[in-house]
Amino acid sequence: MITSSKEARDLRIIDHKHIIIFFSLWFCLGNISRLEAQNIWPSLSQVTYKKVKDELLGFDVDYPIFGPELKAMDGKLVRVKGYIIPTDGYKSHKEFVFSAYPYKNCYFCGGAGPETVMEVQSRKGIPFTSEKIELQGILRLNSFDLNRLMFLLTDAEPVP
Repeated sequence: MITSSKEARDLRIIDHKHIIIFFSLWFCLGNISRLEAQNIWPSLSQVTYKKVKDELLGFDVDYPIFGPELKAMDGKLVRVKGYIIPTDGYKSHKEFVFSAYPYKNCYFCGGAGPETVMEVQSRKGIPFTSEKIELQGILRLNSFDLNRLMFLLTDAEPVP
């Protein structure tokens, strides 16, 4: 039983504090999970390989084997931060390679593995920059076409 207006006011203040604390925690936790979702490179590294004799090439080729976590991401909208690796000059690109690492450390320069790069197909040209950028698009897994990278980001667009 509330016996005075002072006690009633104190209870309202406590309720307001609880509401403020709840929304503050909700906002912080929401931002933390959003940031974690943006760094998908560690998830992309969860790939193993199987050697298969390629009759056309005449030698064994490593084919990627994607685990359950990667298979669950296939066809989903993802965000990824990385670097443009130009394949056709330093201009605006609709198709390019995107790397977890800058050009000097990327897979093609011998500094990392094939799980650190992906092909990007964008809706509009994305201007070249040597700075880290963030893209979003649909992640596609490729375990059958040796002429492509094992990860593709389709319908990609820059995240402001």
